[in-house]
Amino acid sequence: MTRSVPLRRLLVALLLSCTVLVSATACGDSGDSGSATGTGVSASASAASPSASTEKQRLAKTRFVANAGLAAGATYQWIVKPYRAGTFKKGADGRTFALVKAGLAGGFAYNRLKAATENAKGDPLLSKAVAPLTAGIESLKGMATKLRNGQAGEGDIGAFESVIDSIKSAGKSAGAEVRDKIPSTSQLTG
Repeated sequence: MTRSVPLRRLLVALLLSCTVLVSATACGDSGDSGSATGTGVSASASAASPSASTEKQRLAKTRFVANAGLAAGATYQWIVKPYRAGTFKKGADGRTFALVKAGLAGGFAYNRLKAATENAKGDPLLSKAVAPLTAGIESLKGMATKLRNGQAGEGDIGAFESVIDSIKSAGKSAGAEVRDKIPSTSQLTG
């Protein structure tokens, strides 16, 4: 029994030595290989480049859909729906809370729409479809304050709906269909 303990120690020491040797060999030095290593690296980098570009475009569409969906969901859930229900009118029950939430949703939607337009730049077809909508998105910049203060009217709500509908149709025409995704309250605040 005492003999097996030194044997285990010997095996562990041998295993660790082999691991260090293998890891040192795997790292290698790039100086001895000369141009062969440089060619291998550039060849693998150029081979990875098209797939990285394709991956970037795919992620651009995915991110666009996610951001635009969150903007659409926030706009509908906390701006359009309460407005149509009359919650923003003076004297309505829960008006103050609805206005604060609408203000947060307006700021959130503007932020997500800006992010969606940035994401669209990663995909050629999507960027062409979304580019004409940047002026409409910029027009929503002060809308959160108007909503929060209870100064938003039918035209302001219609502007939000129009921009969201335009983003949805631009995404659909570029093969990136946008569906409403209602953000949580913590996402609005944070």
